[in-house]
Amino acid sequence: MVPLNTSRPSSMTFLLLGIPGLEHLHVWIGIPFCSMYIVAVVGNVTILAVVRTERSLHEPMFLFLCMLSVTDLVLSTSTMPRMLCLFWLGAHDIVFDACLTQMFFIHSFTAMESGFFLAMAIDRYVAICNPLRHATILTHTRIAKMGAAVVLRGVTFFSPHPILLRQLPYCRTRIIAHTYCEFMAVVKLACVDTGATKRYSLSVASVIGSCDGFFIAVSYVLILRAVFRLPSREASLKALGTCGSHVCVILVFYSTAVFTFLTHRFGHNIAPQIHIFIANMYLLVPPFLNPIAYGIRTKKIRDHVLSSLRLKVS
Repeated sequence: MVPLNTSRPSSMTFLLLGIPGLEHLHVWIGIPFCSMYIVAVVGNVTILAVVRTERSLHEPMFLFLCMLSVTDLVLSTSTMPRMLCLFWLGAHDIVFDACLTQMFFIHSFTAMESGFFLAMAIDRYVAICNPLRHATILTHTRIAKMGAAVVLRGVTFFSPHPILLRQLPYCRTRIIAHTYCEFMAVVKLACVDTGATKRYSLSVASVIGSCDGFFIAVSYVLILRAVFRLPSREASLKALGTCGSHVCVILVFYSTAVFTFLTHRFGHNIAPQIHIFIANMYLLVPPFLNPIAYGIRTKKIRDHVLSSLRLKVS
């Protein structure tokens, strides 16, 4: 095989394979993926518009929800349109620089999504366990600092990914056995030892994911303990319903992310179709579910959307 031109990596073109073995179903697979993407975009844009126009919603919970919505929009938009071009138009080519850019957005915004889940769990903990001090603890200044810290963490820890890959020589196949430019799928194409690069990526992902997951779990355990102590059964059921939907979304995000992580580390015998399909799920399902769990099930947002629709109809 002729080595690739390593002197000008930006001119290289890679080929996204899609889902190996299911190429004949790409058109059909793209239909539910596109439907989920449309719901994610409409839902998250609606949340941003409602919170922006309604001053009564400028509270910690809804401000964090806006940050999560922006993250979902960037995360899904950085993958889904390109994926649909692959599924429906057979557009397998992707320029190396575009591949690195997509990779940066995917991994950094996935870390931000995890961070905003943690921020929202902290907000719910303070609101339920210490409601009298909620407004004084989570001021707008602190909320802005927490949001900036989450964004800075994602950018700082995952900026090295494209930089490291740009320095590697590529002399193997240019085919990326994936639906998008996933870090591990690209690094396998290098013709040098990439053990240190892989260890850095896996270490960063495991540390961020495990720390966020641990503190989210602690927050919800404390929340559940406080909920079961509420004197009113109706209030307890309402709080449980709200927390239950939040926990389901978080579990979907972390379970699919952990499966993908463990597959890279240990699951060499897992069929590539399963691995790639699950890897797509943790990028598409949370942006699809978040507007439903945090938007439709939130009375203030739901009432505002319904009242706006009534005004337009009348």
